[in-house]
Amino acid sequence: MADEAVPARAWRVVLEKIETDLLEGVLAPGDHLPPERELAASLGVGRSSVREALRVLDVLGLIRTATGSGPSAGAIVIATPEGGMSALLRLQVAARGFPIDDVMRTRLILETAVADDLASRIGAVRRAQRGTDAAAGPLGESRRFLDAMDDVALAPAEFLALDAQFHLALAEASGNNVVAAMMAGLRDAIESYVLAGADHIADWPDTAARLRVQHREIVEALELGDPVMARRLVSDHITGYYAHAGLTHDGKDR
Repeated sequence: MADEAVPARAWRVVLEKIETDLLEGVLAPGDHLPPERELAASLGVGRSSVREALRVLDVLGLIRTATGSGPSAGAIVIATPEGGMSALLRLQVAARGFPIDDVMRTRLILETAVADDLASRIGAVRRAQRGTDAAAGPLGESRRFLDAMDDVALAPAEFLALDAQFHLALAEASGNNVVAAMMAGLRDAIESYVLAGADHIADWPDTAARLRVQHREIVEALELGDPVMARRLVSDHITGYYAHAGLTHDGKDR
């Protein structure tokens, strides 16, 4: 099971198609995208999925959408991915086919390094400021995602989307822009795999409760400036979920 790719959600199918066309030059600035109805029919998805993909591209500044009729209506390409954006989109496209075990190993490399760097930096600030609370500032965004995950009414997909954002927020807080970009590029693949694993977890409420505790333990270790504990907690958190959800070869590849 660990080498099987998880099917992308419908809106991501649309996003992947448009991203690929942009990267390969099939679409260029000034080109209009096909109408929503046509995209939905050709890709076998609903129009709501098309609209969600267009919203993402709009936020990225790659297209502009306008209502009404005439030559300016619909979605038009206003930029092509260049530099870091191009690399990020290529990683996002490629990541959807990566084996689960490879994604997990990469997460371990990136996220334990993030934990080490972030805890060390916070620890240095705490020592310089004699342990004042100011050192916890970089983790404010991560804590907001933790608070949002405390809602027990969240469906697994909602919880895990917030989970992915929490881990990305930690990477961004580390101050390493390359690592943060790599985590952002892998986010869709990570979220898809962990969501697929949730389908195999019979005790989801208990699992979600355990993940909440683990998240807060990680943040506490970071705020204490303890890189050794932070690395261990992050590693146990990632490998533990993948094993519990049946996404690894019984731990043989760790």
